[in-house]
Amino acid sequence: MAYRNGTYVAFHAGNTTNPAQSDIRFYNTLKMWNANRSIDFRLLDSHEKTASVRDTSKKETLRRALVTRLKNSKQFLLILTKTTRLDTDWVPFEIRYAIDECELPVIAVYPDFNSILSPSELAPYWPSSLSTRITNDTARVIHIPFKKDPVLDAVNQFDISNKEYPVNGYGHYNRETQQRWGLI
Repeated sequence: MAYRNGTYVAFHAGNTTNPAQSDIRFYNTLKMWNANRSIDFRLLDSHEKTASVRDTSKKETLRRALVTRLKNSKQFLLILTKTTRLDTDWVPFEIRYAIDECELPVIAVYPDFNSILSPSELAPYWPSSLSTRITNDTARVIHIPFKKDPVLDAVNQFDISNKEYPVNGYGHYNRETQQRWGLI
């Protein structure tokens, strides 16, 4: 059995390595928060726990590396932007494997929103692989804005060992918590 202590981060790369044209910029922000000693944010990145795989690697080699990383993860952090649902390759695979095989809770983060009180309104952002699992009640998802405080709280709270919350695909922080963070 794998030692499950990492956070698996998934995002739509948009077939480019240019951070200005890809959601990798949000992944890089997470890494920056983690590296900054003056920010109380710690993230054990599952992608850094295994050997690096280049974009030019064979598809099966990349798939095996992603599976290993997912199996070693305690949660699945999914960055959702307007283009994520357009991904037809790796993001749908990562969502399916994380939920169906690894039973990971999903921390869905949205850079386009300052607060989230009605996750069902965000359905246009969801790839079909996520939407199906939310609708058929097989995904446990907490929906949060891409802000440091909610991301930190979710990463510290929602993992494979916490089976009680989120209980379904429509989890979110209440209004009072979001007001305390200054989001509303």
